[in-house]
Amino acid sequence: MGTFDDRLEEALAGVRARGRWRELKPAALAPGGRIVRAGTELIDFSSNDYLGLARHPLLAGRAGEWAARLGAGAGASRLITGTSEAHRALEARIAAFKGKAAALLFASGWQANAAVIPALLAAAPGAAVFTDRLVHASMHAGLTGARQHRFRHNDLAHLAQLLERHGGAAPARLILVESVYSMDGDRADLPALAALAARHDALLMVDEAHATGVLGPGGAGLSAGVAGVGVVMGTFSKALGSFGAYVAGSAALCDWLVNAASGFIFSTAPPPQVLGAIDAALDLVPGMDAERRHLAALGDRLRAGLATRGIATADSSTQIVPAIVGSEADALALGERLARRGMLAAAIRPPTVPAGTSRLRIALRSTHSAADIDALLEALA
Repeated sequence: MGTFDDRLEEALAGVRARGRWRELKPAALAPGGRIVRAGTELIDFSSNDYLGLARHPLLAGRAGEWAARLGAGAGASRLITGTSEAHRALEARIAAFKGKAAALLFASGWQANAAVIPALLAAAPGAAVFTDRLVHASMHAGLTGARQHRFRHNDLAHLAQLLERHGGAAPARLILVESVYSMDGDRADLPALAALAARHDALLMVDEAHATGVLGPGGAGLSAGVAGVGVVMGTFSKALGSFGAYVAGSAALCDWLVNAASGFIFSTAPPPQVLGAIDAALDLVPGMDAERRHLAALGDRLRAGLATRGIATADSSTQIVPAIVGSEADALALGERLARRGMLAAAIRPPTVPAGTSRLRIALRSTHSAADIDALLEALA
């Protein structure tokens, strides 16, 4: 019969045979867009610390200050005793940053999407759900058991057709997209999506994980100032350099999530040190326009250099630049080649991306220099 571990070993052998083996490799962020792994310093083109705030002294200092003053843990979930005045004040600040009436803190972006989406569907049984084909896995996790109408990536004409075909008879309609897609680095047309959602009386939910801090006025994201975006999710673990996530929208939305989002109700509240780091990041991010301009210029420089080398970058227009090479083996080999040249760029393979589109996902940071980009292009030549 065999044990369950025997079955696991068989399954792992299949993962290895398909070139999809993954393992944990310790690393530590270092200044200047660098990372230390196995005692070696590498130029880091893999981390999502887009503005270099993860090691900023203001974030570290305020995290320590708030922990010293308020303790190392929150003690309970938000509905028991875990809500402090610091949580409420920070949520008000996030709502103002996003231009929304209210906001709630979550432990992670994955938790937020996986908890919020089923809560929305519970408020509107039978709602028709429309998803971009490339939305994050956490959104699909939130839709477990629900039927999705998937539209071609960033194809609003296809979405309009699906809304006409499947939306009219439904009691409600929910559209799920990202503002910046994490594997291709391209953007959604949020004003056009919001207008389409309004015509069909649909709720538009936008995942801003990779736009928050980097794009929009003062780094507030691409949804900032776009009327008709009903639900906005974003994270603090990327450009804002710390940890956690937020959901922002109407007061009614947040009141419903407090009552219906299981991931919020049954999770311990974020601890004081996390709140302190977020608070410090919100002090810094609106004033980082120079860093955002530099980051955009680095992306343009890299895409132009990759194009001259015949390497596809999809429709990237942001700090995320895919270098698409095709097979899993080629992506792994290219990543290893860069490592030998003192650079780290993660090889992304199926099922994270479609078969035949394995790539290096190059994540740029404002702490990189033009010389770093040129060194990367030389190594890829």
